[in-house]
Amino acid sequence: MAANIREEEVLTVHHWNDTLFSFTTTRDPGFRFTNGHFTMIGLEDENGKRILRAYSMVSANYQEHLEFLSIKVPDGALTSRLQKIQPGDKILVNSKSTGTLVSERLLPGKNLYLLSTGTGLAPFMSIIKDPEIYAQFDKIILTHGVRYVSELAYKDFITNEWPENEFFGDEVKQKLVYYPTVTREDFHTQGRLTDAITSGKLAEAAGCPPINVEDDRFMLCGSPSMLTDLCNILGDMGFKEGDRNGKGQYVIERAFVES
Repeated sequence: MAANIREEEVLTVHHWNDTLFSFTTTRDPGFRFTNGHFTMIGLEDENGKRILRAYSMVSANYQEHLEFLSIKVPDGALTSRLQKIQPGDKILVNSKSTGTLVSERLLPGKNLYLLSTGTGLAPFMSIIKDPEIYAQFDKIILTHGVRYVSELAYKDFITNEWPENEFFGDEVKQKLVYYPTVTREDFHTQGRLTDAITSGKLAEAAGCPPINVEDDRFMLCGSPSMLTDLCNILGDMGFKEGDRNGKGQYVIERAFVES
């Protein structure tokens, strides 16, 4: 086994619905990552070949375990087998992490919008657990766009459990706004994130002024089509992407777009 690939033990598995599940594993004490990063995880097939895919950490970098969120693809090379894991099973985890969903690529601002669809929520779960993000921004707006209500993973944690955290709860209550939205079922918030932004509904729901380049910063993670649409919208509004060449007003995770 390659030196940078470690075996970790599955601790818990939670099936949100027929298409979505999450799981926790042990964490090697030497594994370091920045909140918002991803790593490669996977399994060996029956021939001993490693099948690895990029997964963002749901867990924060100070937690003793690792947590991941995944879709279930019946004929997927990895997820067809990964969705069947049980506590006690072993999975492969790369000991190196990387990613572009980090605040250091953003210019200073007042409000941080975390725009996600589907499993794109995962890195933002890590980020909203980071005390440094609450020190950097006046308000953090976490969005999660899904098709069905059952896909709103971690909804109870975000709305009920995290605001009561003994260390960070007060800041969470003051600064974190959760905006889930559903497209194919009745829900108190419905529609696409793109429409919520262009209509001004999202800023209004967050109690913020209309979105503007001076005050607002964005992190984006979701499907390629969602990222394309949102990048076009932000570009038309005058926002520039932050990358390795310089800071900007928004960042996206390029790895998932290019893979």
